[in-house]
Amino acid sequence: MLPASQRRNIVYKHGRRRRLPDVPGLRHERRWWDDGAVVAGVDEVGRGAWAGPVTYAAVVLPSDRRMYKLRDSKVLDAQRRSELAERIRDFALGVGIGSASNAEIDALGMTAAILLAARRAVDALPVRPDVCLLDGAWDFLAGYGTSNERIVGGDARSASIAAASIVAKVFRDARMTEHCPDFPAYRFSSNKGYPSPEHKATLASLGPCPLHRQTWAPVVAAARGATNHPE
Repeated sequence: MLPASQRRNIVYKHGRRRRLPDVPGLRHERRWWDDGAVVAGVDEVGRGAWAGPVTYAAVVLPSDRRMYKLRDSKVLDAQRRSELAERIRDFALGVGIGSASNAEIDALGMTAAILLAARRAVDALPVRPDVCLLDGAWDFLAGYGTSNERIVGGDARSASIAAASIVAKVFRDARMTEHCPDFPAYRFSSNKGYPSPEHKATLASLGPCPLHRQTWAPVVAAARGATNHPE
């Protein structure tokens, strides 16, 4: 029989059992906490979008308290993400956010923009971390002066990274929604700059707006083929 902690993550749908994602744990954090280190989880959102910034968040959770109901932001609905983001800001020892704009992505390239945004996020923390837990296999904070642990699928395995994924997603979504009235045809409040079918169709008709990543191949192609102009 499954342990009780795992049985709670099973729901029934159409008569079949469906396993919900496990709660991200603190195993990676505790190894560093036991050595007295300050640990930050770092994660991003917006890398695959065609418009808007790439945004990182860094979150330092306390070692003596546990925040429940954290999940990878991708498995949460918008309301739950917003609620959790607010709770994280109250609960965490520090939250930092850093972005690289679409103009910086065009000027620097995505790799350099990611390095810039990630460092801005960690720099924005009110406490300096000794260790950064990074989502993925790439050490995008190499040379920053922290010990960095790369965790593939980290937003589903580390509570600190999951918290960062939620904060980054909610922050960037809000910024894209704020831009929607400036460029209403692209419906950024809905697609957040990602290439949805509707977004692609609008690009094909109107071409890019100033919020698009102008050097990206699909955006360049849309600019060449557009038959109208954005209002």
